[in-house]
Amino acid sequence: MDATAHRLACARRDCRREAIAEFLGTFILVFAGTGAVMVNKTSAGSVTHLGVSFVFGAVVTAMIYALGHISGAHFNPAVTLGFWASGFFPKYKVLPYVLGQCAGAIAASQLLLITLGKVANLGATIPLKGNWLQSLILETVLTFILMLVILGSGLDRRAHIGFAGIAIGLTVGLEAAFMGPITGASMNPARSLGPALVGGIWNHHWVYWVAPIWGAQLAVAVYRELSNGFRDFN
Repeated sequence: MDATAHRLACARRDCRREAIAEFLGTFILVFAGTGAVMVNKTSAGSVTHLGVSFVFGAVVTAMIYALGHISGAHFNPAVTLGFWASGFFPKYKVLPYVLGQCAGAIAASQLLLITLGKVANLGATIPLKGNWLQSLILETVLTFILMLVILGSGLDRRAHIGFAGIAIGLTVGLEAAFMGPITGASMNPARSLGPALVGGIWNHHWVYWVAPIWGAQLAVAVYRELSNGFRDFN
């Protein structure tokens, strides 16, 4: 095997390992987060909306610290595409990451359906009263905020080391708390895909792909300006 083929083989192995980490992280995120939504419904509100928001934020924090050193802890196609657009993530890893994330979300929703039944639409994200335009705008803004925090706390080397997981988890929990009742506060196409596919719930599902991707890309563009074309990162 020549040197080039060897490097490509190593890259594929590394990508497979990282894609598995993305699968696991997204699986646990969706299993815990949408599982909390379903248990809250089953238990007549014992978890509460704020409790569900806390679960989403806490599981994101935990997975960042558990798997971030392996894959970078994206767990979100919009984040992966955002990192790629920023130039800090190689193109050949984008598809394996996104496939791993989507597969993890689908597997989690399937397991929840088997164990809990089709409760609370499996935690599917649906615009309040079918107002897709409202959700499109709000999900774009929510993901913009999330991606801005990710870039500022997790990618910018000038930030305090070790606090990215807390900052990102708190952002997810906060946004779920104040906007969850309106849009579902997805900010994550894979998180929305799992319940939609397994439960057959496609109401305005496109919103939860378009808005997060737009929001993340906008955050990358803004942070590029704030960081002198990302040159201030080092």
